[in-house]
Amino acid sequence: MVYIFSDGYADQFGGPKGKKYKYPQLKNLLLKLIQHPVDYQKQQIRQTFIDWKGHLEQVDDVCVLGLKV
Repeated sequence: MVYIFSDGYADQFGGPKGKKYKYPQLKNLLLKLIQHPVDYQKQQIRQTFIDWKGHLEQVDDVCVLGLKV
């Protein structure tokens, strides 16, 4: 898998302390999902973002593109 993404996912505020998601956490999420089918990856990436954001407003556009090579 090759992932390309905008900064919107990592820059989203949320979680229990209202902090940014950040790139190391995004990297860990993608590495955790890499062995799963693409449809499952999509669902988990989306749900993780929704859960992280919670009631906070989305601060930027979010684009995550995964290419299976």
